[in-house]
Amino acid sequence: MGTAAKTTATAGQAADRHDVIRVQGARENNLRDVTVELPKRRLTVFTGVSGSGKSSLVFATIAAESQRLINETYPAFLQGFMPTMARPDVDHLEGLTTAIVVDQERMGANPRSTVGTATDANAMLRILFSRLGTPHIGPPTAFAFNIPTRVASGVMRTDKGGREEKSVVKDAVYQGGMCSRCEGMGAVNDVDLTAIYDESRSLADGALLVPGYSMDGWYGRIFAGAGLPMDRPVGRFTAKQLDKLLHGAPEKIRVDGVNLTYEGVLTKIQKSMLSKDLEAMQPHVRRFVERAVTFTTCPDCGGTRLSKEALSSKVGGHNIAELCSMQITDLAAWLRELDAPSVAPLLGGLQHLLDSFTDIGLGYLSLDRPSGTLSGGEAQRTKMIRHLGSSLTDVTYVFDEPTIGLHPHDIERMNRLLVQLRDKGNTVLVVEHKPETIAIADHVVDLGPGAGTAGGTVCFEGDVAALRRSDTVTGRHLDDRVEFKPQVRERTGVLEVRGAATHNLRDVDVDVPLGVLCVVTGVAGSGKSSLVHGSVAKRDGVVVVDQGAIKGSRRSNPATYTGLLEPVRKAFAKANGVKPALFSSNSEGACPTCNGAGVVFTELGVMATVESVCEECEGRRFQAAVLEYTLGGRDIAQVLALPVQEALAFFSEGEARVPAATAILERLVDVGLGYLTLGQPLTTLSGGERQRLKLATQMADKGEVYVLDEPTTGLHLADVANLLGLLDRLVDSGRSVVVIEHHQAVMAHADWVVDLGPGAGHDGGRVVFEGTPAQLVADRSTLTGQHLAEYVGA
Repeated sequence: MGTAAKTTATAGQAADRHDVIRVQGARENNLRDVTVELPKRRLTVFTGVSGSGKSSLVFATIAAESQRLINETYPAFLQGFMPTMARPDVDHLEGLTTAIVVDQERMGANPRSTVGTATDANAMLRILFSRLGTPHIGPPTAFAFNIPTRVASGVMRTDKGGREEKSVVKDAVYQGGMCSRCEGMGAVNDVDLTAIYDESRSLADGALLVPGYSMDGWYGRIFAGAGLPMDRPVGRFTAKQLDKLLHGAPEKIRVDGVNLTYEGVLTKIQKSMLSKDLEAMQPHVRRFVERAVTFTTCPDCGGTRLSKEALSSKVGGHNIAELCSMQITDLAAWLRELDAPSVAPLLGGLQHLLDSFTDIGLGYLSLDRPSGTLSGGEAQRTKMIRHLGSSLTDVTYVFDEPTIGLHPHDIERMNRLLVQLRDKGNTVLVVEHKPETIAIADHVVDLGPGAGTAGGTVCFEGDVAALRRSDTVTGRHLDDRVEFKPQVRERTGVLEVRGAATHNLRDVDVDVPLGVLCVVTGVAGSGKSSLVHGSVAKRDGVVVVDQGAIKGSRRSNPATYTGLLEPVRKAFAKANGVKPALFSSNSEGACPTCNGAGVVFTELGVMATVESVCEECEGRRFQAAVLEYTLGGRDIAQVLALPVQEALAFFSEGEARVPAATAILERLVDVGLGYLTLGQPLTTLSGGERQRLKLATQMADKGEVYVLDEPTTGLHLADVANLLGLLDRLVDSGRSVVVIEHHQAVMAHADWVVDLGPGAGHDGGRVVFEGTPAQLVADRSTLTGQHLAEYVGA
């Protein structure tokens, strides 16, 4: 063998030896010097109780460093437009490959975003119509409901080689597809003016009823500066004054030497409130909008969002709006019948995209479905679609509980997709709690043993058989099975639902029992959420705990979110004879150097922002003078550093006894969050922790019926038993609990099950079973019954 050949062989062998991702000394969040070796081109599942450090290892360390290194390959100019990422707190990482993260974050709640616009399906359909549509009305933009039609006249100037060329255009049309009446929203709003102002009062006397419009601050000066009478009742304004108050166009005014902009109240709230998604608003603003505004389907476009011209153009007898409103499985079937060799590559790409929806279990959606209405699981699977047919190999796919929102029947399909990605030569890392997905792993990393400060270490590494034999929390609970109750509770009444027709429901009549634990189940897309959120959740006395993200900055923590800090501040103030505001790091007590953040941020342009602990307060967030005041021997910073469980003992007795604080802390312990520290930023909580924090907060409401949307999200097998205990306590205290859930343990523990189906989309929308879990298993006529029978070993 020649020298060159020998060198090549040796080089090849050296390259082949890089077959693991090596992590040494990871310390992100609660990780304690974690060192692991993950095999490449294998499926690795990360398990452990909620809060044990799985996401810190997979997302905040491995995926974050991979993405940071890729970003550094771009020129500094481009990096300036990209999010800056700090290097994770880890000693050494090697063997990384390009990471593609598919997380659970809800898709943007922009009301203009739909499933079609989020997945490029609409872009392909627009090109199809611009080529094949009859009559031909223009380029792809002519079918885009986010682009208005513009007409321009005048002189057009172009600089060419130092010379200026002029051309005169008259009524040049730039064709867009937006309906001009509703501006591409599909709905028009009608404002109830009695909810905007009280005509019997003057502006100075608080006539405006819109949240935030106080006349004490700048608004009062702006309205006066715009020439509106401040002391005359609004009902006695002239027509011109009222028009200016409500519909005034933006105009520059000068008030007390300051340049400001005045605009009418309705003009302003149209931009600040009505163009935003209702679900994403703060609760008080949302209540105002629901009270003041009625949204009705646009009479011009019939809710399609498109102009008359766009709707007039057809392909194969359908316009673009009709195709977008079809169930995706039906649209894919229609596309197969379309014979158009001139656009064959386009048809092939669109066909593959639509088939991917079906493969991933989302064939029941339609392209015009607003993306803000997708559940966390649906959003994650929608993001997966663009990776399914990818030719990329040797990349690392990172998934965050891909089985969320999936019925056991659908989990089998998801498992096949994960295995397919691995078999193409990719490394697949999955954070997961479901035993069905853990079972297909080539390698398992179990973190723990507990949560928060009690976690952050690797308890086990190896295959699934070895995990079963190990004495870890996950190993012991992997084969857990919840048995049926020997005696189910008797209902105390019913909530009648009659003729429910939201989304795919087909005039459903069902009695939801009260005074019991009722589980609503069925395959993904069968109509569970439509039934519960559409017909049960909006009634009086119903408290809904959904999966929506908690709104809060890095300054928010469990103490501020639950209202715990209020009684604690008052107790500190009373014990020390000072005012409560001193004990808030967002108010008077804040450290002046870091403004109460505890850290100082240094911007370095295109480099990652450096975050360093504040030297003045040493990360405690309060002024030194404030920390001299104590309650029960602890200062406010020490109290905020306590875990919930310890804080409960602290506030239960002695001079630090605060009954209002104790009540809140008991609820946090009840939902399994005893390990969280009171001052931990909300931005560091996992999805399951956030939902349980919401549950603990809303348990204080005097609701009679609790609706929980998949409360097992993010819960370890060992924690599911605690959740069932909590649900039992809620029912035993006289409340009714309705749970949308796929987890067989919750189904088996229920008093009553309502099963929807039999399939998804237009194949679902009917109640296929009502009864006790034991009857469901005995019946076995539904997919749920078959999987539950298998679960309990019947």
